[in-house]
Amino acid sequence: MKYLILIAYPPDGWSKASPEQQQRWMADHGRFHDTVGSAILGGEALAGPDTATTMRHVAGKPVLTDGPFAETAEMIGGFYLVEAPDLDTVTGWCEILPDGYSLEIRPCITVDLPD
Repeated sequence: MKYLILIAYPPDGWSKASPEQQQRWMADHGRFHDTVGSAILGGEALAGPDTATTMRHVAGKPVLTDGPFAETAEMIGGFYLVEAPDLDTVTGWCEILPDGYSLEIRPCITVDLPD
């Protein structure tokens, strides 16, 4: 089964961290990659929420606005897409990631689209 791991942290978390802390976080990601290996199907770091564009449909027409969808205490800073037999496996892997993160883990589902 595929799982999406959303990585959230305080917006100023990286900039306020010491160089040593930043190094530990990057080492944690390295250990995650070494452990999970080919079960990682994808993943990326994301630019800050100030770079976001939000699209909403208003009266049936798309409307674009600059900035994030909502103000939050945390921002989504990246994600991993992994293949795993079960949630327990994924949560075990996630224990390797930096402890300052909030990790939201969601199973992916298949949606049948009409022809």
